[in-house]
Parts: sequence; structure tokens; C-alpha cells
Amino acid sequence: MRTKNTFGVQFIIRTNKARHGEVPIYARISVDSKRIEISLKYWINPDNWNQEKGLARGKNEEIRALNTFLEQARSRLTECYQELLLKKKHITAEAVKNLFCGNEEKDHSLLSLFNYHNTEMKTTLEYGTLKNYFTTLRYIEEYLKVKLKTSDIYLSQLNYKFLTDFELFMKAYVPKDQKLPCGQNTIMKHIERLRKIVNIAIKNDWLDRDPFQKFKPTFIKSTRQFLTADELSAIERKEFKIIRLQHAKDMFVFSCYTGLAYIDVYELTSQNVALGIDGEYWISTFRHKTDIPVRIPLLPQALEIIEKYKNNPRVLESGRLLPVYANQLLNSYLKEIADFCSIEKPLTFHIARHTFATTVTLTNGVPIETVSKLLGHTSIKTTQIYAKVIEQKVSEDMRLLRQKMQTGKNSKTNVG
Repeated sequence: MRTKNTFGVQFIIRTNKARHGEVPIYARISVDSKRIEISLKYWINPDNWNQEKGLARGKNEEIRALNTFLEQARSRLTECYQELLLKKKHITAEAVKNLFCGNEEKDHSLLSLFNYHNTEMKTTLEYGTLKNYFTTLRYIEEYLKVKLKTSDIYLSQLNYKFLTDFELFMKAYVPKDQKLPCGQNTIMKHIERLRKIVNIAIKNDWLDRDPFQKFKPTFIKSTRQFLTADELSAIERKEFKIIRLQHAKDMFVFSCYTGLAYIDVYELTSQNVALGIDGEYWISTFRHKTDIPVRIPLLPQALEIIEKYKNNPRVLESGRLLPVYANQLLNSYLKEIADFCSIEKPLTFHIARHTFATTVTLTNGVPIETVSKLLGHTSIKTTQIYAKVIEQKVSEDMRLLRQKMQTGKNSKTNVG
């Protein structure tokens, strides 16, 4: 593999830009067969130019001064190349030109753009979302270091090849703290975050073209995990003497019967529970993720959990509706609960929301439009993902029914 760049400087004149009998002199910079030109703001009579040597022809004082300037320009361009080399920057003809002209674009590099986004979004994005951008940034840094042998690149260097090479790098790269490389959908999520970052540069006129224009993300469709009625019942029936597990179980079951995401359950207070138009208790809140209002009639199972904890010391002290834990802790407790209840699925709190959509509502005949409203979805297309899961369940049940009926038919045939 080649590790060194080929670099060259050549001085040329542009006869097609002649003015008053003189032509401009340009410096042509070449790096790895790619070149770019810089106007040196000097003009010369074409008869006084030595095309072969790339210098002015003659010995008068003006010609000697011009040739001295050209040699100084060559030296400075070489210094710029060497400077980029020492800094382990990704070297291009454009990078040498920018440094020579004093336009190094320090504020318009890829990593500085990431840092700009992460700083600006500190007060807008939740930390759980923002930390995903930190992770994407770490992968970008590793890609630049390993693949491009540099610490940063200019935004102008982003192109389709950069994106496809980054995708290939991610597929093969094994993080030190993991046993397996990232899956396809995880890789696409990182590239989606990169795209959002790049869009900031385009909107601010820091980038005049979209490197994602020809790039099409490819996600692998996956089914949503949810608990069956038997699995949910197994968790509901299980009582834990360990307080943290009992609290985690009740929070999870509460979400299974309300469809609320973790952060929405976490933020609930008694003020979010009130009598609705039907005289029953409802939860009235806003989805933290989308700020969309949701109103959810409380099913008996959810209402029973609220009643259970209304005088709980942790609830009274925090002012929250339930004795909540940090999401990471809660998910670790749910893994213990899954073991106790012989549930092999990777139990996380978000599965409760999927369970509400499928096992609790759609499976019991609640119209998909109502389910979409209860979940606070911005589009019914999102809810239809759960409907497809239900169709798969129906298909599986019918397959088993066909087998059963076929077995019964064969038995009757044998008896006859």
C-alpha cells in the first residue's frame, strides 16, 4: 500500500486570459495526480515566458525579480505540503492551496463541525440522544486515523467515496469493548447522524454540495420485540421480595398497560392523572420525544399500580407518580426479572411499549387509528409496523391450526 503522496509545483501562463498583451501566471499544485491552480497576481508578456522551465525568460531586473518571487512561491508551497505532512493531515492539492492562501478552514473541518453541533445542541437534545453523536464522532475519528491516516479533513473533501468507505470500515471494524462489529442498522444510524451534521454545513453555506446526494441508506427491516399474553401474565403474577425488582416490575407492567416510553413514565406526577369525559381516570401528558400531547384512559392494571405507590416514601419525596430508577439500572433489573420468569427475550423497558401496541391493544381488537393516537405517533405508518407483527402472529396461529386439522383429517382417514 502506498503511504507517500506525490507532490509537484509547476508555473504556467493562461493565454486565454490575455489582457493588454499580457497573460496571468498561475501556480499549478499536483498531489497524487489531482491538481489545482492558484493565481499569483502577476502578469507577463507571453514572449518573455519559458514554457519548458516554467520561468520568465530574460535577464533584466524585472525578470530576475519575478523569477525570485516564483522560486519563493515554490518554496512556500513546498513548506505548506511539509506542514500538512508533519501534522498528519489528509493531504490534497486543495489543502496545500488553502494553507498557502491563508484559508486553512480550521472552522470548516469535519471534526470541528461535529463539535459545533454537539456544543449547540447541549441545551436542545437529551443527553441520551446527544451521547449517540459522541459515539458516531468516535467512529469517525477512528476511520480518519486508520483508513485515511489523518486526524481531520476539510468539509470540501467529503464525497460519495468517503461515505461508502466509511460504511465498509464500520462493517469490518470491531470495537475494543465489543465482541462483534456493528450491525447494518446501527451503521446506518451512524451515517444518518453524519448526514444531519453535514446538513448544518450546507445550511450555513460552509459546503456548496451535498455528498449524500447519491448515497442511499439501506436498513434491514426487523420485527419489534413484544411480550405475549402468557409472558406478560407471568411477570404480573411474579412477586419479588427484593424491593428494586418489585419496583422495576411494576414500572414495566404500568408501561405495558399505558404504552408510555421510559422518559414519559419517569416524568409523570399526580398532576398528570385526572378524570376524563367518561368519568374514568386518564393520563394527560406530552410525549417527551415529539412534544405531542397524549391522553390515555387508565386500564385497571395501571390504575392499581398508581394506587399501590401513592403513599410510597420514594414517590412522596420525589413528587413523581411512581418509584422510578435510571433507565440503565432499570434495564439491568429487567434482565433479572426475565430470568426469574423464564422469559428468553432480551427484556428492556421499551418492549413494554411494544407490548401495549400489540398484545394489549391491537390483538384485542382496538382499531389501529386509536392505537396510533394512544402511542402519540406522528404518522399512522409508524403504528402499522405493529399491525404487521400481529399479521405474522395470525399467520403463525393459522399455520398451527392447519397442521392440527390436517393431523385430525389423517387420523380419520386411517380409522376408516
